[in-house]
Amino acid sequence: MTNPTAAMLVIGDEILSGRTRDSNMHYLANELTRIGIALREVRIVADVHVEIVAAVRALAGQYTHLFTSGGIGPTHDDITADAVAEAMGAAIGHRADAMALLQAHYDRAGLPFNEARQRMARIPDGATLIDNPVSTAPGFTIGNVHVMAGVPNIFQAMVASVLPKLTGGPPLLSQSLRVNRGEGEIATEFGALAAEFPDLSMGSYPFIQNGAHGTNLVIRGTDAVQVDLAMQRLQRLFG
Repeated sequence: MTNPTAAMLVIGDEILSGRTRDSNMHYLANELTRIGIALREVRIVADVHVEIVAAVRALAGQYTHLFTSGGIGPTHDDITADAVAEAMGAAIGHRADAMALLQAHYDRAGLPFNEARQRMARIPDGATLIDNPVSTAPGFTIGNVHVMAGVPNIFQAMVASVLPKLTGGPPLLSQSLRVNRGEGEIATEFGALAAEFPDLSMGSYPFIQNGAHGTNLVIRGTDAVQVDLAMQRLQRLFG
């Protein structure tokens, strides 16, 4: 069985300008690996409506799941919900259940539920809400697109809400071997080994330590027997 696939779309000028460092991709990749969904592509786009629409259509059409982060807050540049709605061919408006959640939240906080905050209750028709136990304002899922906040602790809470509802595959297993040889010395034999195990992913990652060159060789796959066998062969070659 082929594992489900996923893409991530990171949305925000602050990421592209370097003002904010994205940590959500690293977190999502680890969580998807754990449940057997293969993250295949990550894109970063600016807060530009047409670019978000185009990216959502492309990625949602190519992968089993698309996860987005960023752009669902209360300010004018939070345009993700509208762009996703257009990409998925859905109307969008203030939804009663989201409005009720936010109204209760701001009532408890003693803050006005003003027009800007009400923007966070605009949800595409046909979407289901993603729970936000941190700050209440929900994300949403429409089709195979899961739309979540960019703030890391909120993003993580939303991921924890979504993943139990998804069907994954066998977890991706990984083993590595550190060798004190440069990639150029091991490339031919390592490539031949990779060709013998087409169902596994093999990668080489060079490093320099104390002036000496070395390489970390990594084998990944969902079949534990095949991963073990390939690692035994690798150790005989370079161990």
